[in-house]
Amino acid sequence: MEGTGGKPTAVVAVVTEPRFTQQYRQYLEKQKLLDRQHRVKKLRDGTVALPVLREALLEQHLRELRNRVAPGSTCVLTQLLDPVPSKKVQSYSPAQRLCLEVSRWVEGRGVTWSAELEADLPRSWQRHGDLLLLSEDCFQAKQWRHLEPELWETVASALGVQRLAKRGRVSPDSTRTPAVRMLLGDHGWVEHVDNGIRYKFDVTQCMFSFGNITEKLRVASLPCAGEVLVDLYAGIGYFTLPFLVHAEAAFVHACEWNPHAVVALRNNLELNGVADRCQIHFGDNRKLKLSNVADRVNLGLIPSSEEGWPIACRLLKQDAGGILHIHQNVESFPGKTLQPPGSSEMEEHWPSPQQIISNQLKNGATSDSRRKTLSVATKPEWQRWAKAAETRIATLLHQVHGKLWKTQILHIQPVKSYAPHVDHIVLDLECRPCPLVG
Repeated sequence: MEGTGGKPTAVVAVVTEPRFTQQYRQYLEKQKLLDRQHRVKKLRDGTVALPVLREALLEQHLRELRNRVAPGSTCVLTQLLDPVPSKKVQSYSPAQRLCLEVSRWVEGRGVTWSAELEADLPRSWQRHGDLLLLSEDCFQAKQWRHLEPELWETVASALGVQRLAKRGRVSPDSTRTPAVRMLLGDHGWVEHVDNGIRYKFDVTQCMFSFGNITEKLRVASLPCAGEVLVDLYAGIGYFTLPFLVHAEAAFVHACEWNPHAVVALRNNLELNGVADRCQIHFGDNRKLKLSNVADRVNLGLIPSSEEGWPIACRLLKQDAGGILHIHQNVESFPGKTLQPPGSSEMEEHWPSPQQIISNQLKNGATSDSRRKTLSVATKPEWQRWAKAAETRIATLLHQVHGKLWKTQILHIQPVKSYAPHVDHIVLDLECRPCPLVG
């Protein structure tokens, strides 16, 4: 097993002469005391150390070894500081090693190991350096409560970490605070590195999605040199930092209303050497006092960023326009009719074809080019949502700026499967003001 920081954990072993090794092994196996996870080791003085289960070993076992099993043998205890895992254990997955270690420890506490307890062990987790974040659907059986807090030390040792935390359900508040509690360790601050960018945050206060890595890599490759960008839902800097560090945006306005995320964001900007090219706007972005500044606006909020669309339209430069990166969870249920964005609440805003220039010919794209830009979306539900969002944005741009704008779908990017039949996607929408005629 591995201990804290991934270092081997010392194990207890019974030491005797080589000629008594077989008798010792047979006795220890019969008494269920032999540690099968580690190899027998020959020591420098020629004696042999047999790893044992320290929780179950009693003084009477040592007396029996000396006096009955192998009379005249040397029988002493030692600690192996660098135990060698058995060949069988070396082939185990982390989940199998966890099961082996926890079951052994539980039985050593006099608790019967059961299929119920085994099924209640985690099968996956998030690792953040020396902290492991467990999912909410593990360690739920009542029996575990009587084994805390030592249980968490055993779990951490088995998985090679120093700290443990367990995820709960995300709070339904506006800041989406994660319901995470520490099981082992005195704080939840961790550091994660993605694509050469350092992110530090408190797992008990801020969320971090590994599933967004493809989108972070994509925005890092966008040609943003010289551009001003507004990130309406910045969090700890998930997209703000790739835009600054790799895409080389000239400046980013980062909006965030979770105070814990703002602390992490400010720290991460400093860590990555880009604090001088970013201004943090703390609070509700609906009250943001910015307009006519952005070449791009990132709307990285799911399940929907629609509430931020009017703000994004106001932020785009009036004379040149720009690009919106709109995140959305889109359902793909067969036979279900997709409702246009805003249709339930703002039906009166939907334009007639004569009011808004947003169709595929008038927006400057030929039917062939439009078909090409949409071809990346393999699901028709994505395309229907994107077209509906495009029309809605065209309406908003007209309302906000008092003139007609051209819109064009540049790209539809799948990010991850959010849930069964629900996909997290990003729409890249180009928005340009129409030139005045006459």
